[in-house]
Amino acid sequence: MNISAKIKSSYDHHAIDVQTNGDLKNITIQPKSTGYGSSINGGELLMLSLATCFCNDLYREANKRNIKIETIEVECTSDFGAEGEPGSNFRYKAHVIADASAEKIQSLINHTDKVAEIHNTLRQGLSITLDNS
Repeated sequence: MNISAKIKSSYDHHAIDVQTNGDLKNITIQPKSTGYGSSINGGELLMLSLATCFCNDLYREANKRNIKIETIEVECTSDFGAEGEPGSNFRYKAHVIADASAEKIQSLINHTDKVAEIHNTLRQGLSITLDNS
């Protein structure tokens, strides 16, 4: 699966395209009040990425267990310090309402925590390469 994201930014213009295996989607994020850059920062988007991954994976894993989910709420938090410093204290919690016992829902949440791809990528560490070509 090939996933990519592209931003084209200029004064009062901020266009975002994401795609998975060629399935292109546009996301609207307003520019900063100065007109340049994104009104949402990378840390916020990283937390959204973690929350989105876990939410989608909960639905996927619940389907495998024949659990019908009514509602999911995922909240991700972290701390970022000075410019250039990496984030820390990454945490998240999930609340699920479904047609299953509390024990089965907790088992679903625990299992999903083990198979969530974005979470596992970050837990493992990763190399990010600047391509100057």
